[in-house]
Amino acid sequence: MNHPENNPAEVLRTEIGTLVTEAANPKYPDLAALSTTELVAGMNSEDVLVPAAIARAQDTIAGIIDEIAARMAGGGRLIYVGAGTPGRMGILDASECPPTFGTDPAQVVGIIAGGQAAVKQAVENAEDSMVAGAADMAALEPSARDSVIGMAASGRTPYVIAAVEAARAAGAYTVGFACNNNSALGAAAQTALEIEVGPEFLSGSTRLKAGTCQKMVLNMISTITMVRLGKSYKNMMVDLRATNAKLHARSARTLMQLTGCDAQAATAALTAANGHLKTAIFSILTALPADESARLLAQHKGFLPAALAAHQ
Repeated sequence: MNHPENNPAEVLRTEIGTLVTEAANPKYPDLAALSTTELVAGMNSEDVLVPAAIARAQDTIAGIIDEIAARMAGGGRLIYVGAGTPGRMGILDASECPPTFGTDPAQVVGIIAGGQAAVKQAVENAEDSMVAGAADMAALEPSARDSVIGMAASGRTPYVIAAVEAARAAGAYTVGFACNNNSALGAAAQTALEIEVGPEFLSGSTRLKAGTCQKMVLNMISTITMVRLGKSYKNMMVDLRATNAKLHARSARTLMQLTGCDAQAATAALTAANGHLKTAIFSILTALPADESARLLAQHKGFLPAALAAHQ
């Protein structure tokens, strides 16, 4: 008799069958039988479930952010690792940090199973390689200053689990972010972030609700971490550098809102600050030249309120 435990394919089939992310959604047994309006309404009603699921994990998310922010304040990196949609989500979030928060591209990093080619085209078998996951993480030389978030909707992707295990062994803070409870990924990490959003509208298509959940949570993690690192002032992005017409217009408008200066003064201050909005704000509020403003901001690790309070 062929026992399931002796048959890897049968073990995998049995395991997949227990995952909420792979379950058929009983509310929509036959999508083709529905009108287009009904399909749109159905997908929307499923997406509405995601914020509520995230809300149930908000304390865990807040704890993760505090851990990451503390390490990044000491010079550490935030590293995302995933396969397929989660990997692309991590790369997307990482790529948006430099223009939004003025970070160095090496501060927030995304790696994906299959390498850069997998960003544009699926490399489906890449997620099965534990050797590649460990090697790709080792290439980044993670340390105790770094934070690594491994992401997999299923919570069982070998590439991601191996990468998280390698990062944890190197002393990095690790998070296992899955959309199934009691996941192998969560068990491999120091902190399990497991947010079940239920069966997908199209069964097993985890780029839908699971992908939306991943995107929303990564928005929270990167944005709030950057707030904790002094990358905002009031509720404004102030660490961006005006490198194109749109960003220059946004920076000038923000500068005018925060300081009450006119458009001419905003343009002059941004030019003197080499396009760096935070420096221009400090310069106008203190009437100091841009180079002195930049120096004082650096003394306070870029925290604008602290620098302003020290100058008064």
